[in-house]
Amino acid sequence: MRAEGAADGRRRPRVRTAAGVVEGRTGPRGTAVFLGIPYAAPPVGALRFAAPAPPAAWDGVRDAAAYGPTAPKVPYPDTFAALLPDPVIPGDDCLSVNVWTPDPAPGARLPVMVWIHGGAHTRGSSAVPVYDGSAFARDGVVLVSFNFRLGVLGYGLFPDAPANRGLLDQIAALAWVRDNIGAFGGDPDRVTVFGESAGAISIGALLAAPRAAGLFTRAVLQSGAPEVLPRPRVRAMVRRMASLLKVDATAAAFTVTAPDDLLAAQAAVLRRSGPLMGGPAFGLVTDPDTVPADPLDTLCAQAASAEVPLLLGWTRDEYRLWLAPTGGMRLLDRLGPLAVALARARAGKDRAAVRALRAALPAASPAELAGQLLTDRLLRDPLRRLAGARRAAPSFLYEFGWPSGVPGLGSCHALELGFVFDTLAVPEAAWLAGPDTPQALADVMHAAWVRFAVTGDPGWAAWNGDGPPKVFGGPELDGAGERVVTRRALP
Repeated sequence: MRAEGAADGRRRPRVRTAAGVVEGRTGPRGTAVFLGIPYAAPPVGALRFAAPAPPAAWDGVRDAAAYGPTAPKVPYPDTFAALLPDPVIPGDDCLSVNVWTPDPAPGARLPVMVWIHGGAHTRGSSAVPVYDGSAFARDGVVLVSFNFRLGVLGYGLFPDAPANRGLLDQIAALAWVRDNIGAFGGDPDRVTVFGESAGAISIGALLAAPRAAGLFTRAVLQSGAPEVLPRPRVRAMVRRMASLLKVDATAAAFTVTAPDDLLAAQAAVLRRSGPLMGGPAFGLVTDPDTVPADPLDTLCAQAASAEVPLLLGWTRDEYRLWLAPTGGMRLLDRLGPLAVALARARAGKDRAAVRALRAALPAASPAELAGQLLTDRLLRDPLRRLAGARRAAPSFLYEFGWPSGVPGLGSCHALELGFVFDTLAVPEAAWLAGPDTPQALADVMHAAWVRFAVTGDPGWAAWNGDGPPKVFGGPELDGAGERVVTRRALP
């Protein structure tokens, strides 16, 4: 790396990647930031539904001062758009990475963290302001984030295209990190992947994917468990879109369909799916080339990634993000005991489990009990199963319990992100967290993630198959931002 004089008089860092030289910008405290570096060719034309292809090399110096285009996606419904920032940057070259580094010099060999964003496999990007990596670079970590194909482009199941293209994009991005991060001061042998929601689900698949073996050494799964969807459930989304578009349900037919028409059809079919109650959806499927078997079963059998330490967790009230803004909490409360019975059946719980939950949460309403049962099924039960099954490497469990200042949200899904990234000062962080967020809690939580990336130990005991997880935040905080008076652990 070398720094050149710029027109504004400041020195701009330059790094030579395998495809060419990129010029970034100087960030806070002397860190360096490089945005929008291609790791694969634009997925357009014949590449729209193909596996990612290598990026074209360039001559001269490529400016890396701005985020690259975001992957094509549909906007959140208004109720969620007010809570979850999701910028749209137009353009075709959406398969790009961003790098924040404290020392952009070959040979620094700093720990690396690679962020995989969430968004139900249909929304999100690396350009969300809360995902700014400056705090990680400030604390000695090279932070990488990237975009990948979403929705039907990334996860639609076709007879004439490879499955799990969004996951193939992620593997290509991790291969870019392996091949290039040393030039940015990172250590390709000390890479921690971390992601939330669909990003965590993706990491569960990457842990079990033979093609991803050796691309990372530690993993953090935030509010997402390893899973695959039944192929007919994903295929149904494509068929519904094809019916609306009046074309065949093939990649060939979708390739010649106008992008705006594809997104309009996708928006229509997404209105009939949801994370809590199932139904057709876009997501990962088993596939011989990428995810040969159910990833949770594979990992629990220690058939893959047994040597990778894991940090796993959830928020206390995950379900409130999906139910509170939409009026779902009020509906479930009107249903009363029927809501609890339906959730119990959906979660595969017996009546004893409901009695234990009532004992742990004596003031809980029917909606709260139903939401906790569904959270057990989606997150707590599979993550505990994964943590308890691992023997060769430790697993660490956490729960995020600080309640949002936005009425009704509680400790909802995605609330921990501003604390993990230490970006509470970013205006968009308040959309979900509300005012008066405790910086002390962000200090503690962010430091734990950095410690895990550096040492493989976030600072508390590995889970031994029993007992409550480490709890971050809650109604009572001490000076370090950690809960002092804890409620009873959920069963």
